[in-house]
Amino acid sequence: MSPIIFDHHKKVKDAKLFINGEYVDAISGETFDTIDPSTNVKLASVANANEQDANKAIDVAQSTFESDIWSKMPVDERAKILCKMSDLVMDRVDELATLETLDVGKPIKESRGFDIPRAAWNLRFFAEMAKYVVHENYEMNKFMSYAKYAPAGVTSLIIPWNLPFMQMTWKASAALAAGNTVVVKPASYTPLSAVMLGEIANEAGLPPGVLNIITGPGGTVGTAMTTHPAVRRISFVGETTTGKTVMKNAASQLIPVSLELGGKSANIVFEDADLDEAVAGSVEAIFKNQGEICLAGSRLLVQESIYDQFLDKFVKAVENIQVGNPLDPATDMGALVSKSHLETVDSYVQIGLSEGAKLAHGGKRVAGLGEGNFYEPTVLYDVDNKMRVAQEEIFGPVIVIIPFKTEEDAIRIANDSIYGLAGVVWTNDLRRAHRVADQVQSGLLWINCWYVRDLRTPFGGSKASGIGREGGRHSFEFYTEAKTVTMKL
Repeated sequence: MSPIIFDHHKKVKDAKLFINGEYVDAISGETFDTIDPSTNVKLASVANANEQDANKAIDVAQSTFESDIWSKMPVDERAKILCKMSDLVMDRVDELATLETLDVGKPIKESRGFDIPRAAWNLRFFAEMAKYVVHENYEMNKFMSYAKYAPAGVTSLIIPWNLPFMQMTWKASAALAAGNTVVVKPASYTPLSAVMLGEIANEAGLPPGVLNIITGPGGTVGTAMTTHPAVRRISFVGETTTGKTVMKNAASQLIPVSLELGGKSANIVFEDADLDEAVAGSVEAIFKNQGEICLAGSRLLVQESIYDQFLDKFVKAVENIQVGNPLDPATDMGALVSKSHLETVDSYVQIGLSEGAKLAHGGKRVAGLGEGNFYEPTVLYDVDNKMRVAQEEIFGPVIVIIPFKTEEDAIRIANDSIYGLAGVVWTNDLRRAHRVADQVQSGLLWINCWYVRDLRTPFGGSKASGIGREGGRHSFEFYTEAKTVTMKL
């Protein structure tokens, strides 16, 4: 029976830990509540793991890894199980999407139309790609060397609250396809969809102990997952300050880490851009998922010659955004993840206004939507890049619009940030597009589009936006250990 079942009142069953193929209570018996952000009403009780539970899950993952039941399983058989998991995700896409929307507060059309199908594709993509990981062979006079890639071992995955199911499968599918055993900690704000993956894994035939899911606070569970000597890889997605803590913890055991951290990405609109295309893309780049996305184009740089025209078109487009019940298919923007996060977002808006930014739209909680965490899509303009709202990650539906004069000016402003995760350039000048793309300091950059992801390409940020790359072969390089064997002929 599923650990989470809907009834007609949007209630879900209480969620437990998933360890060694079974759903179990936390050792302490303690639980915490997960809240529906659209109502601030309790959704479910969730097992509150502590260090003992984390150590138990890691020990199970280690013993399972050493048993060779998964790590030495032929890659075709591993791929078959992961592809079955992908099929089962799509079989339950409506249930998973509804649960994701209830737990996160995001629109159902995003959960149903993108997040859950993309999660299924994550599983299938890495399952299939694992078949083609190349073991290199080198010959030289009287000697031959070959490099083999073996699974690294127990892998800790710490997942953020904004895109929980998609992010979990993006990390876990690559680690599992490489032959590792995995311990996942979803964010305490949004743990419910992660718990369901355990049942899907069992149904697909994943051996017990290969995938373990524990829910609980980062200060205890997360610390154990980043300091346990059996852990051989850590992949973390979250804000930069916590990422530094993860890296410090991992250093105690010399555990390799992959960190995808914060962003304050520049979205640059040049005077020769298709304005309608740039407006539509820029609106999506900040207000998708309520702006709670690390890749958001949250700094909108607009050339002075088109600044007023662009601002007028942009504000009119923002006025058409439908904020409301996340389960309504017509809703464009749902609720922020928590009451405290809404207060943080609002405090940044007030800081921006006090710094001299001007308000073109929004700037307050949405009226008439009950007790939910609904915040208006907010446009701050005539912003100086030195302002806090231009330098710090707000992680909400707030865009700051900054004018620039020349191409060199745009590049300077774009790079004047501690972050370097992503960037966007809107222009019809092919040479300019590639010049700017070459000079903006970011791990990803889109030209005349946003949020297009090919899973074969490297993904990650520079500067304070992270360390390492995942995606395609880069994921397999991270989740494996390379060994070179040299033989005299």
